[in-house]
Amino acid sequence: MDSPLYTNSRWIVDGEGRRVKLACVNWPSHIDAVLAEGLSKQPLDAISKRIVSMGFNCVRFTWPTFLFTNDSLGALTVRQSFQNLNLSQALAGIQDNNPFIIDLPLRKAFQAVVSNLGANHLVAILDNHISKPGWCCSLNDGNGFFGDEYFNVDVWLKGLSRVAAMFRGVPNVVGMSLRNELRGSRQNVDDWFRYMQQGAEKVHAANPDVLVILSGLSYDIDLSFLGNRSVNLSFTNKLVFETHRYKFSNTATWADHSANEACKIVQDDMTSKSGFLLDKGFPLFVSEFGIDESVNDATDESFMNCFLSYAAEHDFDWAIWALTGSYYIRQGKTNTEETYGLLNFDWSDVRNPRLLRRISTIQSPFKGPGLRGTNTEQLTNTGKLIFHPSTGLCVMRRSVFELTRRSVFAPLTLGPCTHPKALWSYTPKKTISLYGADFCIQADGPGKPGKLRNICIDPDTKWEAISDSKLHLSSTVGDGKTVCLDVDFHTNNVVTNWCKCVSDDKTCDPSSQWFKLIKI
Repeated sequence: MDSPLYTNSRWIVDGEGRRVKLACVNWPSHIDAVLAEGLSKQPLDAISKRIVSMGFNCVRFTWPTFLFTNDSLGALTVRQSFQNLNLSQALAGIQDNNPFIIDLPLRKAFQAVVSNLGANHLVAILDNHISKPGWCCSLNDGNGFFGDEYFNVDVWLKGLSRVAAMFRGVPNVVGMSLRNELRGSRQNVDDWFRYMQQGAEKVHAANPDVLVILSGLSYDIDLSFLGNRSVNLSFTNKLVFETHRYKFSNTATWADHSANEACKIVQDDMTSKSGFLLDKGFPLFVSEFGIDESVNDATDESFMNCFLSYAAEHDFDWAIWALTGSYYIRQGKTNTEETYGLLNFDWSDVRNPRLLRRISTIQSPFKGPGLRGTNTEQLTNTGKLIFHPSTGLCVMRRSVFELTRRSVFAPLTLGPCTHPKALWSYTPKKTISLYGADFCIQADGPGKPGKLRNICIDPDTKWEAISDSKLHLSSTVGDGKTVCLDVDFHTNNVVTNWCKCVSDDKTCDPSSQWFKLIKI
């Protein structure tokens, strides 16, 4: 992508005004050893190339303030840092996989990783994650809010200025996040405005090319205070806001409600806390989300489906937590596994290919200024995708070849959302029709494939979103009963079945019947 980047209303754009969607992965470099994780497991260039192969264009690369404000720490070599922590096994791994970095000072090692990302056409968001190196975050770790034990405002501003200046003119560094997950008993809105505005001005003065990214309160969940009060800065076209969202951001909601009820509550909460900023004309960067991939938990599944439907609908920029398969040291334990990591323990492969497939659809933009060469070009506001978050695919029409030559009797299937046959129109008469054609989707009773027909006036061709989540697409069949669009996971055929999980049953899994109409 061309840099530097700018903002245009709610969009991040390049110098030509074309939308650039940041689809990022978090790569931690802020923990005790103060080195990008994983370099004891795999060569740096192999990790960067793996990021590219997974479809990302961006890395949110974390750093601790003291790396750039404490000159003694910054001058430590990688070898010395690991020896000080008795990380002999990890040090041996770095010697095997990345010998060039082992005697670099920690600051130079940080720069080397950024440089390698650039060599692989990956842009970087440099995230001030914490002050004192270590695991983040807790309410009492001394890093939570301005004035905490390790969060001296002047030191923080010095760190921001130094990092911004260091990477001025480095084309793949396109943004700086001022602070991760503000929190704790000291947090208050007045200090947020006072110091975040100071930090933004410091970054812009030292490096006017980068996007300036501001996080919210309460572990970066809450930006609602921006609803009636504005950030006042001397510069324009560079301001982005960021937020986080996990299942544990709303643990009680997922535990105490059905999936449909919980999804509505969570999506409404996201809109009121941060999503409203899109309508106010600001880009929103959801810089952390993810799930524990070590367990098969129904509420994790529902959360991710709910989040992906929201992400597809609002088409914001994002960064998933995390790349990390393992850590050198985390909270005193060495060689520990990251169960939220996209990569496996030894960083050699993808931990959960299904999760990667599910997020692949939101890696590309659905809309925005200046898009070319995508299926959104030339579309009007009636263009829709029927997104199925459980698979990351969209409803599409099978080709004539499949229907006639391969004896396939189900005209609708799931496929890539970028496919021309995945485009639909949702009409004022509540029909879902092929884009630019007269054929519409018809329900044909439980367990039967959805049909396409050219007479679209009967009740079984009318579709509307029902349930609290509005993620069930329902129609009425001949006996007056309601059916919902569904997926046969064995064949990927799109069928209709009796609507399930629309009541308050907390044990019911609606994932096969959750679809979202996405305007493009």
